[in-house]
This record gives sequence, C-alpha cells and structure tokens, in this order.
Amino acid sequence: MSQIDNPVQNLKHDLEDMFQLVTTQLTKAKEALTKFDKDLAREVVQMEKRVNGRELHIDRAAENFIALYAPVAIDLRFVLAVLKINNNLERIGDIAEGITKYIIEKKELFDAKLMEESNILPMYEAAVKMLTDAKTAFEKEDTLIARKIFKSDEYLDHINIEAIRTITDGLKNDPARIEDALYIISVIRKLERIGDQVKNIAEEIIFYIEAKVLKHAERK
Repeated sequence: MSQIDNPVQNLKHDLEDMFQLVTTQLTKAKEALTKFDKDLAREVVQMEKRVNGRELHIDRAAENFIALYAPVAIDLRFVLAVLKINNNLERIGDIAEGITKYIIEKKELFDAKLMEESNILPMYEAAVKMLTDAKTAFEKEDTLIARKIFKSDEYLDHINIEAIRTITDGLKNDPARIEDALYIISVIRKLERIGDQVKNIAEEIIFYIEAKVLKHAERK
C-alpha cells in the first residue's frame, strides 16, 4: 500500500457519506410531499445545515490532499472529481430543501388530480433512482452504471416538458387550480435540475475512471 492510498480511501468514504446524507434528504422530501407532512419538511430544512457542513469538510480534506501529496494521473483526477461531485451533491441538498419549503408554505394539500396528471411522483422516484445509481457507480467505479444515468436524465426532461404542457392545458378548463399548478410546476422544475446535477456527477465519475471529459461533448 502506497502512502497515498489511505487518504484516497478516506476521501472516498467521506464522499460516500455525503451521497447517503443527500439521498436521505431527497427521500424525506419526497415523503413529506406525498403525505403533506410539514414536520418532516421542517426536518429536511434543519438537516440542510449538516449537508453544508459536510460539504465544507470534504472540500478542506480534498484541498489538504492536493497540498500534501501533489497527486498525479488517476489520483489527481479522483480528487478533482471529488471536489465537483461534492458541490453537485450540496446543490441537490439545496433543491430538496427548496421542495420542502413549498410544503411548509402551502396551507392545504396539493391537488391530487394535478399530482397524478403531472406524473410528479414517478418523476421524483426516477430522480432518487438516478442519485442512488450515481452512488453505486462511484462506490464500484463502474462507468456502465454512470452512463445509464444519461438516459434517465432524458426521461426527467421528457416528463418536465409533458407535465408543464398538461398542467397548462388543464388550467384553461379549471383556472381555480392555478395555485396548486404553480407549486407543482415549481417542484417539477426542481426535479429536472436534480437530474442535471446527477448527470454532472456521472460525467465526473467517467472522467475520474476513464480520463474522458464528456462535458460539452457527444456521449458514447
């Protein structure tokens, strides 16, 4: 075992913990949305402080790693990927917090028909699955799993477009539902942003393992 192996493993474990923390935030936000549970929503908001603290801890650890070991090749790609993935995860935590704030603000249950018509829950489930797949891809260093995430992101984009069209058409016949529609559209857009963040994570995993830069390039 080389001198650099232990610090690499420590960084990896730290980021895996961050993955788990943010996944928990996202799933709790989904449960709060489904059950209209304001107490659970407030818990997610409160837990965001832990996400922010974990992000700062990992950033400092990665910066110290670079300063102490001057990594090259795959070790350098690894630490650069950790820094970017850490930031992506923190942003997902922010988005989960934003979703729960809608629940706290709203006085009544979300319109059940609009929830069903918009496919918001299948979209939410797909977003959580993307994040858990990204965690697995990182842990197993599996770029095949990472590449499957791109297809899932296209699915989220599709639901986003169709949901907004469906809700807009529905409001023409029932404008009284406009408040619920605006909330649901806002959540859907946040879920689409989660897909973008997880897609970025997948690109960083591939960069780290295969030394391929996919950002702004055609994926294969």
